[in-house]
Amino acid sequence: MPRNRSGGGLAALRSPVRRAARPYSGRKSAPVRRRIVVGVLAFVSLALITGYFRETEDGPLHDVQGVASTAMHPFEVGAERIARPFRDAYAWLSDLFNAREENEQLKQQLEQLRNQAIQNSTAATEVKRLQALLDYRKSDEFPADYDAVGAAVLADPPSDFEQFIIISAGSNDGVRMNAPVVTDEGLVGKVTRVSGEQSRVALLTDKESAASAYDVNTEADGVIRHGAGGGDALILDRVPKEARVEKDDLVATSGRRFQLLPSIYPRNIQIGTVKSVGQTDIDANQQIQVEPFVDFDSVDAVLVLIRKTPEPSFP
Repeated sequence: MPRNRSGGGLAALRSPVRRAARPYSGRKSAPVRRRIVVGVLAFVSLALITGYFRETEDGPLHDVQGVASTAMHPFEVGAERIARPFRDAYAWLSDLFNAREENEQLKQQLEQLRNQAIQNSTAATEVKRLQALLDYRKSDEFPADYDAVGAAVLADPPSDFEQFIIISAGSNDGVRMNAPVVTDEGLVGKVTRVSGEQSRVALLTDKESAASAYDVNTEADGVIRHGAGGGDALILDRVPKEARVEKDDLVATSGRRFQLLPSIYPRNIQIGTVKSVGQTDIDANQQIQVEPFVDFDSVDAVLVLIRKTPEPSFP
């Protein structure tokens, strides 16, 4: 009896030991099997690649590749169709940001070019204007008994009722009261106020301005002054009906007294052309409108005429 119990106990002890050894053996052999499988697959892949490159284009491996490509083509097309919207959206966003950046750069460049063009245009205009004044100063039309002081216009007429400008020349430059002011286009007005560095010039369109003038074509004398129509309208006044004046005749300063009006302007400073001629039964003088050569709203450089000899005195 005791032997049987001891033998059964040994059998019982051996049985669990054997069962525990089986899983240990399985866990140990699993990595070995994986390495074998990987090695076999690597060997097969290498053999297939080697065979593929060594065989001709009509070999079996090329045929297998063609079949695989044909089978995978629908999946490639599907993947391409799925990916295309995302790729196009990315490209669109990228182009949009690039276009905005380029647009800003182009705007800055355009603004710089515009500013340069304005500066160049302004400089070219100033050079052209000053050259015209210089040419007039040297021409035979410039009055021989006068010198000239060039000046820039600092302020335009403040309103239609106050027709004067401020120029950048004064008594320090030799400018005097009542000095004539001209451009290469014609008569502008006269100096009515003088300081050391600046002067005020009453335009010919001012209601208080007047100058003895004549029709160069017919020698008819009169007085040029501001018309009743406002703006730059001028009239050649005090021309009797019997005097001959025709449209498009040239009107210039006469350089001499007209009745009680002394002339402070030299002769033959052009003023404008006759625009219209009219008469009425009750008026002893003709109604003559004159279109001035000078654009009084855009004068920006002038010449102030300074008499070389003392001005004559009038009683």
